[in-house]
Amino acid sequence: MNTIRLLLRTAALAAALAATAALAQSAPASRLETRLAAPPKNVVLVDRIVAVVNDEVVTSLELAERTRLVAAQLRRGGGALPPTETLQRQVLERMINDLVQVQMAKETGIKVDEPTIEKTIQRIADDNNMSMTAFRQALERDGVRYARFREDMKNELLLTRLREREVENSVVVTDAEVETELARAAKERGGDVEYQIQHVLVLLPQQATPEQIDARRRKALQALSEVRKGTSFAEVAATFSDAPDALQGGNLGWRPAGRLPGLFLDAIEKLNAGEVTDILRSPNGFHIVKLLEKRGAGKAPSIVQTRARHILLRTKEGTSDSDLRTRIARIRERIASGEDFAELARVNSEDGTAARGGDLGWIGPGDTVPEFERAMNSLKEGELSQPIQTPFGWHIVQVQERRNEEMSEDRRKLAARQTVRARKADEAYSDWLRQARDRAFVENRLDER
Repeated sequence: MNTIRLLLRTAALAAALAATAALAQSAPASRLETRLAAPPKNVVLVDRIVAVVNDEVVTSLELAERTRLVAAQLRRGGGALPPTETLQRQVLERMINDLVQVQMAKETGIKVDEPTIEKTIQRIADDNNMSMTAFRQALERDGVRYARFREDMKNELLLTRLREREVENSVVVTDAEVETELARAAKERGGDVEYQIQHVLVLLPQQATPEQIDARRRKALQALSEVRKGTSFAEVAATFSDAPDALQGGNLGWRPAGRLPGLFLDAIEKLNAGEVTDILRSPNGFHIVKLLEKRGAGKAPSIVQTRARHILLRTKEGTSDSDLRTRIARIRERIASGEDFAELARVNSEDGTAARGGDLGWIGPGDTVPEFERAMNSLKEGELSQPIQTPFGWHIVQVQERRNEEMSEDRRKLAARQTVRARKADEAYSDWLRQARDRAFVENRLDER
């Protein structure tokens, strides 16, 4: 089975909730994995409070369950698990930050309805080619109750809406910023360089005292010392970093140069692959950045276009989602058995492309709704998707071919605007989250016995 992927917030936050469905193929458990395993059913665990967040608490049983979920994801991702105590501390910090935001979302009237939660979970199961029954069983085998997972999904959706309202909707990108980004990209000989990096963040509280600043600097220097002694960067990030991606080894993935803070970009431009920066200071705290790889220098800016065809059954009053999904699944089975896609599209598709056998032509990034684009991008040429739900209804899509096309001027401007917006939103969210955490009453009792 495939790893259960949570396609909600940023990769780092989503990964913190990811579970595995591949237990049947797992390797023998290490001592750490054994310690994190779900307890036998006949064992009664004693619960206690491990954190207080305003007027709510996090209990040791909640922490244990979330830690098992995170450990399962890390294990399936092939990464080394940090020491149990380190993992629990990192997971608890994430739970505290999430609870602060969930409380804020509820206080300000943000809600998520039940159908949205169900559709989100159904999409996750579909993305992994699993029925809901098989999905639930996979969670249970990982020691995660379905009710707990469902509540986590609800909170993830709340936090997504909170971030959109509090941060992303307030980000303004000026024409001057777009022109500056275009000029920066032009200096890279017509193409935008991308960097794959890892980082460690030692966070500073708002209005930090000199003593707090000195303590955080010493922590950052200790982390840098560990890296230079040969400890893997991923292990150092999991142990020392306060960033949301700490448990993923601090890996930010591939980022275009324009998406990186200027502080990072100035430092890594001087590095070779595998090298690490000195301590970098920003208003948020102290950073260490490792350059894993660099690509794209000297290439003309281009986009990947996909030629695809689809069949759509539209959402209508009086027709349930389950009925539509059953119908589209049957059509998919007929195509998989050898019937002609184009003919079935002409007969069944409730879309303007039906007369063309469902042919969508060449599609670029942003030309379709996110749910459709995400599913399409995951397919190989010739591959047929599982049923996909979008605001329009239920689809199946087949990728026919792909090509790289040079960006038009309008697309370059749009890409530059999106890059600047994403960078500013990342920076604004970090500041906003730090302020929200500092305003909350938080008491960490993990070390109390």
